[in-house]
Amino acid sequence: MLRKQLSRVFWTSLLTALAPDAGADERPDETVVMPAVEVVGQKHARERIPGSAHVLEQKELESSRVFTVNEALRKIPGVNVRDEEGFGLRPNIGIRGLNPSRSTKVTLLEDGIPLAYAPYGDNASYYHPPIDRFVRIEVLKGTWQSMFGPQTIGGTINYITPTPPQHFAASVGLTGGNRDYFNGKIRIGGHGMLLDYTRKQGAGARDNVSAALNDLNWKSVHVLTADQSLTLRANYFTESSMVTYSGLTEAEYRLLGPRYNPFRNDRFDARRLGLSATHEIDLGKGRQVTTNVYYSYFSRDWWRQASSSSDSQCGRGFLEQRLAGLPVNVNACASIQGRLRDYEVMGVEPRLRLPYSFAGISGEWQGGLRAHFEKQVRKQVNGDSPTARSGILVEDNLRRTQAYSGFLLNSIDMGRWTLVPAIRYEYIAFDRRDQLTGRGGSNWLDRWLPGVGLLYRPSSSLTLFADIHRGFAPPRVEDVINGIGTATEVGPEDSTNFELGFRAQPDAALRLEFALFRSYFQRMIAVGSVAGGNLPLSEGRAATTGMEFSGSWKSAQGPYGRATLTWIPIAEQRDVFRQVLGGTPVPGSAAGRRLPYSPAMQSTAAIGYARGGLDLQLEAVYVGSQFSDFGETRRAAAFGNAQIGEIPSYLVWNASLNYEVKATRSTFFVTVKNLADRTFIVDRTRGILVGIPRLIQAGVVQRF
Repeated sequence: MLRKQLSRVFWTSLLTALAPDAGADERPDETVVMPAVEVVGQKHARERIPGSAHVLEQKELESSRVFTVNEALRKIPGVNVRDEEGFGLRPNIGIRGLNPSRSTKVTLLEDGIPLAYAPYGDNASYYHPPIDRFVRIEVLKGTWQSMFGPQTIGGTINYITPTPPQHFAASVGLTGGNRDYFNGKIRIGGHGMLLDYTRKQGAGARDNVSAALNDLNWKSVHVLTADQSLTLRANYFTESSMVTYSGLTEAEYRLLGPRYNPFRNDRFDARRLGLSATHEIDLGKGRQVTTNVYYSYFSRDWWRQASSSSDSQCGRGFLEQRLAGLPVNVNACASIQGRLRDYEVMGVEPRLRLPYSFAGISGEWQGGLRAHFEKQVRKQVNGDSPTARSGILVEDNLRRTQAYSGFLLNSIDMGRWTLVPAIRYEYIAFDRRDQLTGRGGSNWLDRWLPGVGLLYRPSSSLTLFADIHRGFAPPRVEDVINGIGTATEVGPEDSTNFELGFRAQPDAALRLEFALFRSYFQRMIAVGSVAGGNLPLSEGRAATTGMEFSGSWKSAQGPYGRATLTWIPIAEQRDVFRQVLGGTPVPGSAAGRRLPYSPAMQSTAAIGYARGGLDLQLEAVYVGSQFSDFGETRRAAAFGNAQIGEIPSYLVWNASLNYEVKATRSTFFVTVKNLADRTFIVDRTRGILVGIPRLIQAGVVQRF
């Protein structure tokens, strides 16, 4: 009987959505302006999502004067962001206990379009746009992720770019600060077009670390007919940085100082071109067909004399000096390695929205298809001098990925209840060719990813939600096919994810959201650098359980506050993690031990006062202690490579002051990051890395 009722709901809602409206009014000839492609949406759309969903609005980003995307994302519960070089250029983002290394377990989007340079074949963030490009950030977890992907375990992050204005508007922003910081931004638009340019430069978190980047963006909206619009986007990004891959040894950290870095010859140069188009057809009554077409090219050259604190590239004696905490002369090392990477990505993704209402059943179908193609060219060139930019080619690898996916989701409204069944399908084909030896191989995999969510709205101010979905993260090409072209048994990450929570707005001034979550991993993949000591790829079963909370309050008299809290008491190995090839146990791994890089407690809270053009804010960021290996090693060896050992908890204070002069349309601001100038460790994967020192910045934004 139940199957018959569910079958009736399915076919009735689908046929109703596809059928034309009898006697529907003709649509008036009105101007259509295409909205941003969103994964969460505004408040009315957010209330339809059966799971955790958070939005950082432009006002919050501006009042905090966020310096990096890391700083912004810490304001969202459940998100763990680890610093690296100090500019947030290669963020490490983890969600709900997942390891944040290179953001490999999250889906990153820009205006709903894949942002990572190889989300299927090598989902690692060696590129990330500056936070200055965006006006809004959406973070989505739960079953609703079925509409995006390919990573559907932790969450989806969507960055929203500004909407081009119809009338002339422009702004100029200038910021300066200590550590040679400069940020210049120009934004000008009108008639549905917007041009945006950012120049950002300054010193990083350590000695001999600096960055200079340029970010140029074009966006335009074109009304084709009364019911069709087209959005075009183009961006060009360059980065030229002095930055090394290696962290400190334990002795270097203690004897030479936490910001010591001898590798002044290491350079990172990158450029990226991104092009996309979004076409939308309004079929009336909320029915829409949206098609995204996208292309990106990313090139990265990283020349370095060390890739970790245990690297013997410059010879055993050089490494022994580092382990003993003695200063080293990098110019005496006649070696440098160029890790040269080029990526091309293209794809097309039509999406369909079909609201329906028939025989007491109403809701909305959403569906989509994606064809996605990636090409990686990976080379390594070994030079014979500290500053060489050419040498012997020792690696020349061509890797290709083809991916075809689709999803179907139905929001079925039943009064105060909404049922949301969803399913996603992924098919991925991998190919790897060694262009030095001629060897190569191919492999493929596919997955069905079902999920279901449930909403209950007992009142207009309270929404309860629950969902369960199957999580998925594809393996890298290099893991599926080994160096001699043989297909391996490495599979994707598979998980089952549960969530239960509520959203509440008791009054106009107060907003609350709470969620309990649990993820069980039938297979969790761990890259070697997170196992301590650069071990091979490993896998095992794991589970995470926790809660997250966020709240905000704003008084009409001026005071306001916000807070987020993430507590993950369980982030445990369920059995011994073993190397994927060979089955050798990872040292220290055991059932019940905590997963590395998963702090149990995190919190970001702020209090402020905003009135009459003045906005004053004080913010506290707390990150609990965490382990850096599978064995829960607490004390690092005094003369070791520092890749194993506990990372202590830390608390950082930030402050900002904004003052808007409405008569001149000017905003003046001062901000201090790491107010107490505290030194703290953020990472040990390749040796010790520390967080940013105190940064003092001041600037002005002039609008026209």
